[in-house]
Amino acid sequence: MWLALETIGARTKRSVDRSRVSDRGSFSLIMILLWVALGSDFALSFLLPQANILWNRTAIFYLGISLMLAGMAFRFYAMSVLGRFFTYDVAVHVGQTVVEAGPYRYIRHPSYTGGLITLAGLGLALGNWAGLLALLACTGAGYSYRIFVEEAALVAALGEPYREYMRRTRRLIPFLF
Repeated sequence: MWLALETIGARTKRSVDRSRVSDRGSFSLIMILLWVALGSDFALSFLLPQANILWNRTAIFYLGISLMLAGMAFRFYAMSVLGRFFTYDVAVHVGQTVVEAGPYRYIRHPSYTGGLITLAGLGLALGNWAGLLALLACTGAGYSYRIFVEEAALVAALGEPYREYMRRTRRLIPFLF
């Protein structure tokens, strides 16, 4: 369900004005690292059984599924708050302003937070510490580059209002990071 929703979104929520795209390959990098991460997580679940999560296995599985659903809900909520400004590629739209409603009041990239929560849930549901670590390391690297690209594009387009917003908010975790 998660992959289907993301695939549909990636095909339908692209910037219409290609001259405004400042993606610098970040979407492609995230997609490549996501597939590497998913493959690694599944492979490590089989190849490193000694890293399997055995303690309260059933509860950990359901916690993972719950985190996946919560992460997806949070991600799609953040996307809906951005409305027409949200695209899967990095692009600044004509008339775009700094959005500070909903989760954007506290963090600059709540859709990425939601994505990471979803992936952490998947890793827990699959039940292997090594796979979970590989999943979060790969996608964390992709999101790190994406955040760098996105923030540079927003600072270039929106200027001081976005710089001020950056000073007041954290990237992914309210009050921490």
